[in-house]
Amino acid sequence: MAIEMNRDASQLNSKATGGLKPPTALPATDAAAAPGAHPHFIRSLALRFAEEAIFLIAVVGAVAMGLGITAYFAEHHYVLAYLAAYAGFRFADLLVREDTEDSPAREELSRRIAMQLPLLVTFAAAPLERTYIYGGSAPAFVSALGLLIALWGMWLALGARVQLGFFTSGRTAEHPVLVKSGFYRYVRHPIYAGTYLVTFGWPLIYGAPVTAILTLIIGAIFAHRLMKSEEAAMRARFGEEYDAYVRETDALVPTIW
Repeated sequence: MAIEMNRDASQLNSKATGGLKPPTALPATDAAAAPGAHPHFIRSLALRFAEEAIFLIAVVGAVAMGLGITAYFAEHHYVLAYLAAYAGFRFADLLVREDTEDSPAREELSRRIAMQLPLLVTFAAAPLERTYIYGGSAPAFVSALGLLIALWGMWLALGARVQLGFFTSGRTAEHPVLVKSGFYRYVRHPIYAGTYLVTFGWPLIYGAPVTAILTLIIGAIFAHRLMKSEEAAMRARFGEEYDAYVRETDALVPTIW
């Protein structure tokens, strides 16, 4: 509708001014106001909530394997605090996340759930390692450190998403914006870095060193694959500007990686 109105307006103006060309693209605000954009947004938001609800239920199920869940949470406050913070992080993340995919709903939901399976393995492995190998509870300072790292990661990931949306608010298909401010001034993938920290904090909460090491290794492999794919797309879009940005920044961890 907005496109048709712009086309009609341009035709009227052409009679008075000698023929102005209609705009080739709508600003982001006009595109968002177009009627066709709302069904996709609603569907995307519904998919996000479905994904998070399924995932969080699976997380609780993973933690409950072999454990008396109610009594366990009452005795292990750091575990309960982490899960509460993580649930809030996941739902806050889905509200500020921008999706570009337009695949069928069932296919998109299946893909998103499949991507969460490695995380579910981590959530199941940590309590199982603590319960059936070591027994007892993790030292309080280790659990506190794990919760602190997780909260740090949540702040980094959510802050990076908010900054990404803020600095690209005026972009169009013809004029994309390469964000190099805020967290992106120091690392190219702060959202992945924050998610990495959140995931690593979980086995520390339990004091599960084997799971923690595996989380670091497997997380690094997944992060490398995701970053490689994303950076190829960014190079295709921004060219030399992105190459210069890569030379000036680190990928995930300042001065290290």
